[in-house]
Amino acid sequence: MVKQAVARTVDLDPIDRLEEKLKVLVSSLTQLREEQARTAEDNARLNEELIALRARLADSEAAQAELTTLRDEREVIRSRVSDMLQQLEAI
Repeated sequence: MVKQAVARTVDLDPIDRLEEKLKVLVSSLTQLREEQARTAEDNARLNEELIALRARLADSEAAQAELTTLRDEREVIRSRVSDMLQQLEAI
């Protein structure tokens, strides 16, 4: 009878180890799923930020182009006013 109890204990050891490994595997899987969900949320947030930054960059580039145009126009006006002043002085 003792032999049967020992035999059952010996037979259960591999099952216990398998059970423990399965628990570790399930825990790891749960953790990986949580990390994947967080990563997906971070990815979505970063994509939104990227879109917003691209829009700001486009606005900035448009403002820079407008500023360059205004500076060029200012130079043209300055030159024309200078020419007019010279003509007035000549009179």
